[in-house]
Amino acid sequence: MSRRLMLIGSGGLVLGLASTVVGCAPGKLAAGTLDTAPVHATGRSGAGARSSSHARKSARVTGADTPPRHQKPGHSAPGAAGGAPPAEPVYYVDGGPKVIALTIDDGPSPIYTPQVLQILEKYKITASFSMIGENVTYYPEIAREVADAGHMIVNHTWNHADLAPLSASQAAAEIARATDAIHTAVGHTPKMFRAPYGAWSRAVLEYCASEHLTPLDWSVDPRDWARPGVREIVTNIMANTRTGSIILEHDGGGNRSETVAALKIVIPRLLDEGYHFTTA
Repeated sequence: MSRRLMLIGSGGLVLGLASTVVGCAPGKLAAGTLDTAPVHATGRSGAGARSSSHARKSARVTGADTPPRHQKPGHSAPGAAGGAPPAEPVYYVDGGPKVIALTIDDGPSPIYTPQVLQILEKYKITASFSMIGENVTYYPEIAREVADAGHMIVNHTWNHADLAPLSASQAAAEIARATDAIHTAVGHTPKMFRAPYGAWSRAVLEYCASEHLTPLDWSVDPRDWARPGVREIVTNIMANTRTGSIILEHDGGGNRSETVAALKIVIPRLLDEGYHFTTA
């Protein structure tokens, strides 16, 4: 199954074909207007959209969250060399009227991923899980649960490193190591990659192109990583979701009880408003 995705380039809008959906399963982790979405210079819209995904955390730490870094997509890392023509991050899905995508980052978590899976199963929808390779090695059976449920698994680096300041070889190693961990756990190689903090560098985009990885970003960030309260998460999503939106949520990296509670509210509301979910 393939998906047409809207790619935002510096010169305008391009339509392309996404890579094949890769199923994955939840793993273990110790304790982020109904017409076509507007195109912004950064590719993101809505409250908190310019904020990076979330703060760097150890895979085994569940302590307090810290504010994310701000990083513009396409920022070139020092020393990024030419290679494969760089891909462009995907900020919107192009699946037709009122089609949207839900993405869940930083897992797998033995606490929150199973809860998210139960909600998705209840409403018969699929999502994309951006998994940290190190977490996958801790909780491979949860990663397999995600895959077996028909969801997509996206590479989210080995340990949630900020790739922008890294050399091309260092960034490639972060991504490749996570790919290996995901393949070992679920038997599939991910076809999409999401940069932590939304921090894209030319070197990363060139690597994605060379490895046939679609770089996945987001267009709605309710900042659930900051635990602003369930009501705030729900209000943000409902106010900013439009046709084509890619919604960012989290099942790992800290206490995600607010995210779980918000999903129980926001998913049926979006369905009631006529939205349809696809994988990114």
